[in-house]
Amino acid sequence: MSEKTLGKAVRADGARSLARYLQQQIESGSFPAGHRLPTERELSERFAASRGAVRRVLGNFKQQGLITQVVGSGTFVSERVGELVVPRDEPPTEARAVAIQTSPAQLMEARLLIEPQMVALIVRYATASDFERMDECIVRSEAATAIEEFEHWDGALHQAFAEATHNSFFLRILELTNVVREEGEWGRLKRISLTPDRRKRYEMQHRAIVAALRDRDEDTARALLEEHLREVQQNLFGRD
Repeated sequence: MSEKTLGKAVRADGARSLARYLQQQIESGSFPAGHRLPTERELSERFAASRGAVRRVLGNFKQQGLITQVVGSGTFVSERVGELVVPRDEPPTEARAVAIQTSPAQLMEARLLIEPQMVALIVRYATASDFERMDECIVRSEAATAIEEFEHWDGALHQAFAEATHNSFFLRILELTNVVREEGEWGRLKRISLTPDRRKRYEMQHRAIVAALRDRDEDTARALLEEHLREVQQNLFGRD
């Protein structure tokens, strides 16, 4: 295969990856109605797709009514997305099978090892759009009136950290993390452990972590994230 042909193949793979990514984020609710998508340039860089390929992918989503584009403002998930995206009953996937076998305690042990390692890449690669997404997750979690809603946006924030690494491995790991968090045992533990005072503290920790990341302060951001995860672990299980 020539270098030119190989380059085209890579860009085509990037466009397919972008389309899958947008579909998954919209269907899962991680990109809710009104959510602002990254710019064409950022999507092109993140998925190694040409600007033309990005425009074609976005054009397809726009044609389906899933996104809207406003000149001078950007691209947004359509307010009609709830009418257009119908949850599908799918057979258990490999990720779901792993989630069923993973206990909340195992999940927290893994998160403590993995998530702090994302900080170096976030500090290096995070874009303005990534920080906008983090801010959105924080605002929506703080506005949540139900534990389930707070938990959704809490998980979305940590996934936003993974997205900000611009590393597909970390993104897949955090996607799997959120699958585990959807299981009943995690929800039961969270409902028992999440007091108003603890929730307020988590919210303060979230803001401090994002502020340190935005300042590109790697050491402080890593320490704050580790402290946050250890506190969640302690509150869930009563141990370090």
